Amino acid sequence: MRETTSTDAGARARGSQRLRRARALTPAPAEIICAIASALLLVFAFPDFGAWPLAWVALVPLLFNVARRPRPVQSFLSGWLAGTIFFYVSCHWLTYPMIRYAGIPAPLAYLLLLPPAAAGGIFPALAALGVSRLCARFGAAALLLAPALWVACEWARLGVIGQLWNAVGYSQAFEPALIQSARFGGVYAVSFLVVAFNAAVAYALVKRSVSGALVSLAAAACVALAVYGASLTRVPGTERAPSALVVAVQPNVIPDFERSEDEYDALRRRHFELSDEGLRAAGAPDDERPRVVVWPESPMNFSLDRDRKFREELTQYVGSRRVSLLFNSLEPATGGGGYNAAVLVNEKGLPAAQYDKIRLMPFGEYVPLPRWLPGAGMLSGVVGDFTPGEHYTLIPLGPNEGAPRAGAFICLESAYPDITRRLTLEGADVLIEMTNDAYQGNTSILRQHLSNAVFRAVETGRPLLRVTNTGVGARIDERGAVSDETGRFVEAVRAWPVARSVGGRSFYVEHGDAFAAACSLLGLACVALTFRRRRKLQQF
Repeated sequence: MRETTSTDAGARARGSQRLRRARALTPAPAEIICAIASALLLVFAFPDFGAWPLAWVALVPLLFNVARRPRPVQSFLSGWLAGTIFFYVSCHWLTYPMIRYAGIPAPLAYLLLLPPAAAGGIFPALAALGVSRLCARFGAAALLLAPALWVACEWARLGVIGQLWNAVGYSQAFEPALIQSARFGGVYAVSFLVVAFNAAVAYALVKRSVSGALVSLAAAACVALAVYGASLTRVPGTERAPSALVVAVQPNVIPDFERSEDEYDALRRRHFELSDEGLRAAGAPDDERPRVVVWPESPMNFSLDRDRKFREELTQYVGSRRVSLLFNSLEPATGGGGYNAAVLVNEKGLPAAQYDKIRLMPFGEYVPLPRWLPGAGMLSGVVGDFTPGEHYTLIPLGPNEGAPRAGAFICLESAYPDITRRLTLEGADVLIEMTNDAYQGNTSILRQHLSNAVFRAVETGRPLLRVTNTGVGARIDERGAVSDETGRFVEAVRAWPVARSVGGRSFYVEHGDAFAAACSLLGLACVALTFRRRRKLQQF
């Protein structure tokens, strides 16, 4: 009896000890509140709220707590909580297609959103962990290394999970004066400056001294000088005289998997009618300036190769209007399957160029699972199984050698800076994004997606024409200024003159993610020093 009682008491003691350890590793209520505050402030800085100034102070609560009480486990959990909440709320639109098209009950859809949000949240957590270690070893002044660690983790997020969506820098997309540093370091450079200002404010709050305030002001001044200096740098630009005209068509086709053949025909006619409307709006044709009609990525599933009726209509249309037409098409791949392609048909009705989408959307255009895995084949049949393209093919916007060349890309490829960078290296004079966000509904994705395109224009120093199915279409100049926007879920047409580039290349086009790589090396080296110092101390 005594042995049993003694065993139970020992078990209770061990359980109590484990509970105390778990509580000791759990963030305090104040730390949890600060993490939530940072997440929500950052959410409000992004579309559709668009309160972009909040991004410059959104991370202050999180960084303040990490520096004030630099405990690695608690800092990691606080960063994870903040990141998970931010991605969960700002990317809530991911539930729309699950509910609307897959028929998943809303509670389950919102539950399914949690794992990807938590996966994205790991990277802010790693940044918080790194800052915590640095502050524990070197004091609060190590906060000034937070921007490098944050950029390193954003760069790692793109490399590991293939997504850079809603990087901190994107919050500033619609303020051209603040984002010119992207020509040098991409969106990462803007993230660096925003986090640097946050870190400066957090440092002042931690130190609460004259010296701390002076250091904070000096850091903030450096951020302001960097923003101002970048705005003074020269943009590559284009020639003054336009040498082609692009007519953009926004057909507003709502996805419907049960559309009849008659409804399909009516929608196809709508595309041609809107094209005529856009050509009329552009004015009388100029014999010396070619005209190119552009249709967006579409749920219509056009196919030049497989749809003879559509091919005949298209040939008749371009010949009678003396225009070329660039459209989204399902084209056969060489080894079987199909390409999600941008196809240009010239005035003679002949295919003149084809760009095959390189970055496919997981679980939308392919299933990122081994074919031998049970259920993978069934999923492929539902979401499609496209073949990724391999070549950065340019689209000529006219029959002559002097005509501008476009770097066309499709939908979420705008979220991958290297796509537009490679197209620019190939010689693109203008960028054309063809996209369809209809599957996500009238949600914040429309402007969040637009913010990606803004940065691609600034990074490359090339104007970007955004042609959408349901909005938001727009022209974006080389400095990121957005003009001539289309409305949401309405039919619209636009006519945009384009010209050859003057041939200049931005630092980002020439050197890619060199800035992000440098931040990563600096951050990792500094964090590594914290481990090295600890070993030395243990030897004495």
